[in-house]
Amino acid sequence: MTPINYNHLYYFYTVAIEGSITKASSNLHLTPQTISGQITTFETQIGVKLFERQGKKLILSEMGHLIYDYAQEIFQLGGELKKVILSKEPARWTTFTVGVAGVIPKVMAYQLLNPVLLMNESIRLICKEGDQESLLAELAVNRLDLVLTDQPLQMGSRVKAYNHHLTESGFTFFATKSLALNCQNDFPHSLNGQPFLLQGKNTAVKQRLSDWFDKNHISPNIVAEFDDSALMKSFGQEGYGIFTAPTLIEKTIVSRYHVGIIGRTDDFKEHYYVISPERKLKHPAILEIVNAAVKN
Repeated sequence: MTPINYNHLYYFYTVAIEGSITKASSNLHLTPQTISGQITTFETQIGVKLFERQGKKLILSEMGHLIYDYAQEIFQLGGELKKVILSKEPARWTTFTVGVAGVIPKVMAYQLLNPVLLMNESIRLICKEGDQESLLAELAVNRLDLVLTDQPLQMGSRVKAYNHHLTESGFTFFATKSLALNCQNDFPHSLNGQPFLLQGKNTAVKQRLSDWFDKNHISPNIVAEFDDSALMKSFGQEGYGIFTAPTLIEKTIVSRYHVGIIGRTDDFKEHYYVISPERKLKHPAILEIVNAAVKN
């Protein structure tokens, strides 16, 4: 195969960022015809259609998305190399790329990953969010150093990786302050019949919460389900129902969303794991995350 023309790749990358050839041509100080011709040549060379047109917008094709991801890493490294050449000093930081399962509360992800940025060693933290399956696929081809999730890698998985338990947490029930005050007496039975915001089907906690309701003969009025925990909290903040979140982050939730606490339980818990390619942890940033979680 003919080596990739990096000028062509850069033109493609710029168009993908700008969303149009006209904007990219202005950025690159080239005519739109030149950019269009170079991308057509690039597509012919690699045998792949990179864009699909929707109205006046250019949308990345499936392969276009994949090539864009690689281009992003290539030109990021190129920018770093340029800085090293200009400063005439070697880079003093290490890139650490983490895949964060979308079901992990953002506050919890921050709390678990924050120790990396407090290390003496200079670390550039890159976080990518997605579902666990897609993140594990990226881990398998060494595009991620770690996956942060609420579900361990299952036995028989085709991905060669290892689970490392970080921490666990019981759950706190929140609502607007007026609703919380009405439900504090006789908790948890006070939840019966109350409007409730439930985690989505992709979360490990949903079944545990449902089992806990059954065990305590509680039948809340489920008004909505959310895969995005931040969106669920926003609806709860506006008074649409009661919601739960890990007790480990309850202070932040009370402060950020101005809600009240109804009650807490340790009858069911959320578990947090990091999944890494190595059984024995060696990466300094991963060790920092695990050690900080153990201390807390």
